[in-house]
Amino acid sequence: MTLSERMGEIARLLREQSSDSESLLTAATQFAVDQVPGADFASVTLVDPKGGISHPVVIGEEAQRVADVQRDLEEGPSVGATFESTTILLLEDTATDDRWPRFAAAANAAGVRSILSFCLYVQNDAYGTLDLMAREPHSFDAESISIGSLYAVHAAVAFSAVREKEQIRAALTTRDVIGQAKGMIMERYKLDSDAAFRLLARLSQDSNVRLAEVAEQVIEAGPE
Repeated sequence: MTLSERMGEIARLLREQSSDSESLLTAATQFAVDQVPGADFASVTLVDPKGGISHPVVIGEEAQRVADVQRDLEEGPSVGATFESTTILLLEDTATDDRWPRFAAAANAAGVRSILSFCLYVQNDAYGTLDLMAREPHSFDAESISIGSLYAVHAAVAFSAVREKEQIRAALTTRDVIGQAKGMIMERYKLDSDAAFRLLARLSQDSNVRLAEVAEQVIEAGPE
């Protein structure tokens, strides 16, 4: 099977197996470990709008130790790739690399000597990185970068699509909750729809609580 055929098969499997962002990222990361030359372990690094770092997917105990160090130190190749919008970063040998000295020393102690990080992006919007790791130094070559880049693009596009579906689902759920609370207020206080919504909005503003949370509180309180 050619690389192109293999990538097509993986894309099909990702569509079939992944109904949410976490399972999709797990599947894509495992495929990358299995197929990218030199890779032994992997993790996914995500950064929230406030700069918080998380690792929702980790393949291998060594990768978990490296992920923990990178999160605690806020230093390392995937942090650089995420915050500086660099597409690919390669750390060839943690024993000699001096760009992230504290991180490199800790990764070396954890048994990881090479790291190849790909920025996951869709339409130039960075969500985080796919981080491939190896036990031996200089494990990643041009072929590793080429194949890994394809996996990163597949993962980023699919992840973006799932995130959009999840956001739409969350928005619909929020709308339903607000609608239910509004209906209860209309019944309880004999208000019309607009007045009931204004009452909810006023409660939200006065309590400095999101409108959806106020609506949930109204529903939990019940009709009395």
